[in-house]
Amino acid sequence: MQEYTFDWKTQDGLHIYARCWEAGSPKAVICVAHGLGEHIGRYEHFARWFTARGYTVMGYDRRGHGRSAGRKGHSPGVSALVDEAAQLIIEARTRYQKLPIFLYGHSQGGAIVLSYLMRRHPKLSGVIASAPWLRLAFEPPAALIALGKVMRSIYPGFQQANNLDTSKLSRDSKVVADYEADPLVHNRITAGNAISMMEEGEWLLQQTGAAPCPLLVLHGTGDEVTSAEASRAFAENLSGDVAFEALDGLYHEIHNEPEWEAVLSKAAEWMDARSA
Repeated sequence: MQEYTFDWKTQDGLHIYARCWEAGSPKAVICVAHGLGEHIGRYEHFARWFTARGYTVMGYDRRGHGRSAGRKGHSPGVSALVDEAAQLIIEARTRYQKLPIFLYGHSQGGAIVLSYLMRRHPKLSGVIASAPWLRLAFEPPAALIALGKVMRSIYPGFQQANNLDTSKLSRDSKVVADYEADPLVHNRITAGNAISMMEEGEWLLQQTGAAPCPLLVLHGTGDEVTSAEASRAFAENLSGDVAFEALDGLYHEIHNEPEWEAVLSKAAEWMDARSA
């Protein structure tokens, strides 16, 4: 395996940091979109596991996250976030022109890859959404939502704590401790980002018809951050090569649970069947 970093600038001039773990003689490429508040460095074990099985893994720090530029937890809208995922696909196709390409997104990244799929109909070998943020697993306070909507209209960069209960990320206490100690992790989200994502989730849940490419949705039934039932409903609304799998008792970060290798094996088997 070889590692390298690369970057690009967004249309509004932000520097985006990206990273690649290249397998020897790769059979396919997995492009990764991370979740809210985290960064692509938290996927190193994910990347090493897949590269050992012939998959090159590419990922990036979303604007306002990790080593990328931008106000913490902010985006001007969902379209800008989808543009970043689309650019990662362009980077993958430029570097690995003859290989199948898969797109994998977790949490907010899961919603972003589903938006990319349903709004732009990309020609990919498959999309995997891990615990996508379609709806939250809890009802946020109505007053907080009302404040967010007001602030989005007058100051979309208004920043608040995301109030994430880190103990709900994983049943592995080391994962939680490492998350809390990680200097590149933050707990910020802006009004513009939060309200736009909630509206996008509702739009996605209204979509029907054939999925533009093969789709696998994975969600732990013990997730108290994002809604597993919303993920199930989204997948069941679509036809074609679409599968939803509920992972019994797993928390939000299914790739960081004690059973993480079994979870990645499910994803690998699914991709193997679609990358021939």
